[in-house]
Amino acid sequence: MDDQIVCIGCGAVLQSDNPQEAGYLPISRLQQAIESGDEGSDIYCQRCFRLRHYNEIMPVNADNDDFLKLLNSLATKKALVVNVVDLFDFTNSLLSSLKRFIGENDFILVGNKFDLFPDNSRQSKIKDWMRQEANRAGLFPKKIFLVSAKNKKNLTQLITYLDQKSREQDVYFVGMTNVGKSTLLNAIVDQMGDVKNLITTSRFPGTTLAKIEIPLANGHFLIDTPGILTQNQLVTHLNTKELAVVSPQKQLKPVTFQLSPGNSLFLAGLGRVDFLKGEKASFTVYAARGLYIHRTKTANADAFYTKHIGELLSPPTKEDNLPSLKGQEYHTSNKSDLLFGGIGFITVPANCLVKIYTPGQIGLGIRRALI
Repeated sequence: MDDQIVCIGCGAVLQSDNPQEAGYLPISRLQQAIESGDEGSDIYCQRCFRLRHYNEIMPVNADNDDFLKLLNSLATKKALVVNVVDLFDFTNSLLSSLKRFIGENDFILVGNKFDLFPDNSRQSKIKDWMRQEANRAGLFPKKIFLVSAKNKKNLTQLITYLDQKSREQDVYFVGMTNVGKSTLLNAIVDQMGDVKNLITTSRFPGTTLAKIEIPLANGHFLIDTPGILTQNQLVTHLNTKELAVVSPQKQLKPVTFQLSPGNSLFLAGLGRVDFLKGEKASFTVYAARGLYIHRTKTANADAFYTKHIGELLSPPTKEDNLPSLKGQEYHTSNKSDLLFGGIGFITVPANCLVKIYTPGQIGLGIRRALI
């Protein structure tokens, strides 16, 4: 076929040759769409159809190099770039090489999943932390916004800003996989009164496979780009059932444990904290409600992990091929959050010596407490 037809859900060119490749649609359905003149309207590939209606992920062959080429092209365009980040995996979802991609274009940071934080969370404190971390990576965003794409919260200021900036340029949404980029764009389009639920979204990494352009009345576009796949995000290593367990979907309810030195906590098999030195203290866990948390003596922790990993301490399963837990010691000079990227965090008091673990140290870190 001379004219390419694109799936409006993921952006892939529709094809009927290979079910394992992006954009697959049975020949009968594709031919029906062509003959009925549906091109460019509401055609979804088989993968998007099953995602939208059955929440079923169909893996396809995707090339991260193609995504990087698309991002590299931004330096040659006049554009505003929106870097969407996951507030529960900020360090690993921040595009630290963003300036190399976008050239002289301005960019803003949008922290997604703010609705998962407790009601007493201060937006100004979270924004200050985001700015400091971005600056540390050599990035200087023009503006920072906190939103909930899923629940459509805090969108008004962002939409007003984008409406003003899009009058003279296109707006590109970029980010790592699974940060909620496509969900945010759908929420923005919905609030603007245009087409609803245009882009396929899910909790599964890599849903958007090619850029998707949404036309605006001013002649410019909102453009969704594929998420960049990285091994530095725990969620990219997990299967669909595990993602449903570890990815917070509702506001986090803190669970507090009274620990003494010599105690350890496991966050299923994906995280561990050993309390090494300090006074007896409260360790407050912020994680998905279904995630298994286990307290034990540090002296027994290694044997407990070896015996129960993949079973009681699940996720992960043995099929995930994640590296074993690897730890790093921290001394907290202030009330601090111990970070388990994408899984949650544990708030601990000042003057504690702790050792925290994640598989291969993926997503591991510490920050001054935000709550």
